Amino acid sequence: MEAAAGQDWFLRKHEEGSIFGPLPFAQLARWASSAQVAPHDAVSTDQLTWTKAPMLPELGMDWLVEVTTERFYGPTTLGAIQEFMRLGEINGETFVINTSDGSRRRVNEMPLVLSQNAEAATAEDISSFEPAAAGMAIDVRDRIRDLEQSLLEERRALQEAEERYRVLELKYQALAQRVSPPLL
Repeated sequence: MEAAAGQDWFLRKHEEGSIFGPLPFAQLARWASSAQVAPHDAVSTDQLTWTKAPMLPELGMDWLVEVTTERFYGPTTLGAIQEFMRLGEINGETFVINTSDGSRRRVNEMPLVLSQNAEAATAEDISSFEPAAAGMAIDVRDRIRDLEQSLLEERRALQEAEERYRVLELKYQALAQRVSPPLL
């Protein structure tokens, strides 16, 4: 943490490519804790070498939010999970997964304690320009496309099962005719 804290950082937003910084690590950590750093955003100390934000362990982006049984958001921070709760994007019944230890639990089963990084910012730390909070809302078109693909796969599996059933039924009938004695 000390190595990260002793440097100025830059944040590059994935969606629009805008760059924020230089800024102290404490500010970057607060942004991560308030859902302003998304999983695909990148961070750098020199603007030459960029790393995905979740790859910086000091940010604590260790949580995946189970948006649906097939769709996840993250990794993100505990503070971001609290922000998503506040915004109504998730609720206490939403499952989250800790990527460090693999544990899976409902939000209402875990103590959501903001890390030290999310303490109130001092006036000199706050930049007049900051990234907008990253939402985790699902693009409805993407969800529809995912559901349509799942439906096609299920229909294909059903057709294959029905065909296997017909083949087995024919085999059964053939065996039954050979085994049963002729009627007089």
